[in-house]
Amino acid sequence: TACLVRVPVEVIKQRAQATRFRSSDILRETLRTEGFRGLYRGYISTVLREIPFSFIQFPLWEYFKKTWSSFQKSPVDPWQSSICGATSGCIAAGITTPLDVAKTRIMLAETGSAFSTGSISFAIRAVYRENGMQGLFAGVVPRMLWITVGGAIFLGVYDKAKVVLSSAHMDTS
Repeated sequence: TACLVRVPVEVIKQRAQATRFRSSDILRETLRTEGFRGLYRGYISTVLREIPFSFIQFPLWEYFKKTWSSFQKSPVDPWQSSICGATSGCIAAGITTPLDVAKTRIMLAETGSAFSTGSISFAIRAVYRENGMQGLFAGVVPRMLWITVGGAIFLGVYDKAKVVLSSAHMDTS
């Protein structure tokens, strides 16, 4: 569901980063040349990137928390959960980078090109033919760093909110 909002924003952002035009101009041009569907180019590839990412990140996060908790013989604190979230996000980001590269190529493709069809398998094969494994992992370090920070903040704050809400609930009981 989040992708319903995320994808149009991502399409405009990536096109703005790849050109010298303003976001508002890109939005107008996308609507004019591709229609409303143009804002959702790459929707399926985004969803197909998010699913394996989540299947990797969240179980790893729980595993890291459980392992840390067992080691210290007490539940992890939110700051420790944050470190577990950063680590699990970093690993998931690295593993799913080829899917992110395919998604980006699909979103930035010229209308009518082979990439614009939205085929992830085509995009991955084409990128591999052009640049090998290096092409499939283009941008892996910035992606991993960005998601490491996001995982730390999001999952650490999530666990902190659980602690705060739980103690507030205990106070009212």
